[in-house]
Amino acid sequence: MYFTDWLARLRRLGIPMTGLVLGACSSPMAPDAPLPAPAVPPAQVTPPRPATGAEPVGALPLPATPRSWAEARHQAAQRLVAAHPGGTYLGQVPDVLLAIPVLEVELNADGSVRRIEVLRYPRQARDTVKIATDAIRRAAPYGNVSRLPRPWKFTETFLFDDARRFKPRTLDE
Repeated sequence: MYFTDWLARLRRLGIPMTGLVLGACSSPMAPDAPLPAPAVPPAQVTPPRPATGAEPVGALPLPATPRSWAEARHQAAQRLVAAHPGGTYLGQVPDVLLAIPVLEVELNADGSVRRIEVLRYPRQARDTVKIATDAIRRAAPYGNVSRLPRPWKFTETFLFDDARRFKPRTLDE
């Protein structure tokens, strides 16, 4: 990736360039200079969290028993968003998307995930497939589907923006 591409990406993420430039121009500390005291005592420092939408959330409520596959797909999309509040977006889809993976999810009768098959890999940002697969597993179970017609499968299209947040396409239908 070219340097100008990185600068453009940093600007889109809202990272000011002045801090990077000023930080690069500062002189290094002398080797025997005392280190500044931390602003927060070490016991209160929290480790950084990944920006992949993998933030832990509380337990999701038990899913309702869907009466149709349309209802099951809609409930699954809502559970995906509820299980990943920092890794999803709602509202209008951007004009240009980073990636659009399509996954087929096969369920067991109780709504647990039996198998996930990738039907469409994106050309770029292939890591979004792993994000989507992990999201499917984290939002399970999807409700008792034993009374729905077989096969117990549904397809979900993930619309990823530049910040690698996704929106299940089912929510736009």
